[in-house]
Amino acid sequence: MINIIGLGYIGLPTALMFASHGVGVVGTDYNKELVDTLNAGHTTFEEDGLDELFGEAVKHGIKFTTEYMRTDTYIIAVPTPYDKASKKIDASYVTEAVKNVIDVCPKGATVVIESTISPGTVDKFVRPVIEQFGLKTGEDINLVHAPERIIPGNMVYELKHNSRTIGADNPEIGEKVKEYYSSFCEGEIVVTDIRTAEMTKVVENTFRDINIAFANELAKICRSDNMDVYEIISIANRHPRVNILSPGPGVGGHCISVDPWFLVGDYPSLANLIKQARMINDSMPEYVLGRISEIMKENGIKDVSRVGLYGLTYKENVDDIRESPTLQMLESMERHLASGIKVYDPYVKRDICENQYHDFDKFLNDVDMVVILVGHSEIRNNPEKLLGKIILDTRNICRMDGVYRL
Repeated sequence: MINIIGLGYIGLPTALMFASHGVGVVGTDYNKELVDTLNAGHTTFEEDGLDELFGEAVKHGIKFTTEYMRTDTYIIAVPTPYDKASKKIDASYVTEAVKNVIDVCPKGATVVIESTISPGTVDKFVRPVIEQFGLKTGEDINLVHAPERIIPGNMVYELKHNSRTIGADNPEIGEKVKEYYSSFCEGEIVVTDIRTAEMTKVVENTFRDINIAFANELAKICRSDNMDVYEIISIANRHPRVNILSPGPGVGGHCISVDPWFLVGDYPSLANLIKQARMINDSMPEYVLGRISEIMKENGIKDVSRVGLYGLTYKENVDDIRESPTLQMLESMERHLASGIKVYDPYVKRDICENQYHDFDKFLNDVDMVVILVGHSEIRNNPEKLLGKIILDTRNICRMDGVYRL
């Protein structure tokens, strides 16, 4: 049996995937309300295929509890935020989970950390915790790092088809963990050491962050000299070895917007390009606010309450708001004592900010200008709904004449 610790965006679908493929699973989370919801037969966030996977997992006997189980294998999938001042990882959720595992696990149990961690986290934080209990890694507890590699909106497919990395002190233990993941994973599974696995995951997301930063900086350059960044990117991408991404209002989610900071925090004198890319991407919400102000002045809009932000999530067609550019923009406006701007997102059902609408038509009726921050299918497939509005399209999805862009 596997005890999976943390039933959020990574832990829950992972637990369901294991269980639906015949592996005994107990999912543990400290959040009793979340556990009660799962035990009542309901998933806790929206994701394509998740409800069907949940049904299969329940048929195979998955259990949910707030308690840690005594078993031989644990998978820890808890949050790993970073300290915004030092840029270093906050490993407290991981170490607390490890302590709770130690309280109940038998000798020789394997602890797999799925949470994304900075290179050296196991050595700096996890091993010392184990040693504090008078235990030895490799004897009393086997450590493994198996970082997740999935994206909201396509989690179920990617869990099954993406390749994976298993980092282990002991190759034999790594192979045993690989067997577990092979129960559902059809992609290649590479077994390596823990530190390589830690670095590989962070490098993957840092690579993507740097590419996005190039597109965003290009957008700023082109705007400064009245050039069309989208046409330039389209033409440049016809070169067989060029693939420039599209600029956007910022970078959100728990991976790309966070993981590169781990490297900046741990290697401050070396991670210069990485730091600059992070700063460029973090600057985009403020840049969009500047564009909104310019367009308001150009069109004689003096009241910010006549402006509406479309999209609260960090990417299209999901309900995940972690580190979303829209929330970053709202925080920036609060710092400047600006208020009244309206917000709407079809995927965010609960109220998380002021002036949030849940009816699209009412939202449109109450604004003169719409800022498209997320390319949800609702607006991508029906741009004509915005006819008559002043539009700032930060996602380049609206092809109508007169639309403002980054």
